[in-house]
Amino acid sequence: MYLEKIKPFIKESCVITDVGSVKTYIHKAVEQLDMEANFIGGHPMAGSEKTGYANSSALLLENAFYAITPTRKTKPETLNAYVRMVQEMGAVPVVLDYEKHDYSVAGISHVPHIIASSLVNLVQDNDSDDQTMKMMAAGGFKDITRIASSSPEMWEQICETNPQAISTLLQKYIDSLSEIKESIDSHDKNYIHDMFEKSKEYRDSIIDRKKGAKGPIQPIYSFYCDLVDEEGSLAMVASILAFKHLSIKNIGIVHYREFTRGALLIEFYKEDAMNAAIVALKERGYTIYT
Repeated sequence: MYLEKIKPFIKESCVITDVGSVKTYIHKAVEQLDMEANFIGGHPMAGSEKTGYANSSALLLENAFYAITPTRKTKPETLNAYVRMVQEMGAVPVVLDYEKHDYSVAGISHVPHIIASSLVNLVQDNDSDDQTMKMMAAGGFKDITRIASSSPEMWEQICETNPQAISTLLQKYIDSLSEIKESIDSHDKNYIHDMFEKSKEYRDSIIDRKKGAKGPIQPIYSFYCDLVDEEGSLAMVASILAFKHLSIKNIGIVHYREFTRGALLIEFYKEDAMNAAIVALKERGYTIYT
């Protein structure tokens, strides 16, 4: 292990950290080597399903949570310096116990990756010979399975190093699926409705500050706009918004219009800009969906 190899060469003031997504196993190794005074665990919670240098970004850590897991022997001044370093990188530091970290990321990252991969395999294994499911897989399916394109090697290692938390939460998920299946089999409409209502309310609260959203995740200010399939139509929309001096965060064609009616998705940085854009486009005869 690298920690064991570098131990004879580090000074008392040296701080060692890591950027792994699982913390317990490395903290245990640090404790066994009596290196707790020199180690602070780190987990920059940023990235995508893409890997390699070609997919790197200078803004990768901007407004991303950065979990920091000190040891029992971490000095307050050392921890404060680490926190400042994370802030200077543009990230949002979150200091917590390493076991709590591993249980939390198992719930919001590790288990969802397993679910996404298993769902893709479910469709593949049960598709027809002419691959009708694959052909019709649109926005909803692609959104919830995007992370299944992540590195198999990395996720094999994550499952190997965080098995207890993953197994615990995976069993809870299996139990909940069994309850859902039973309610569908028994036509328990109240259970089904309550399940969707509860999940919607909690999911909306993640990005809605009025519902208790915390951290760097910002509300989404966007709408859909019907767009005629003809030359210059996209440029016309952009020109109308530019004439009103409205800054666009993102704009794109919706190729698979599952759960949406408009053909163009436009996002803004601020709510007032979005509202002004809606007025401007409606004045020009465009149909808007919010």
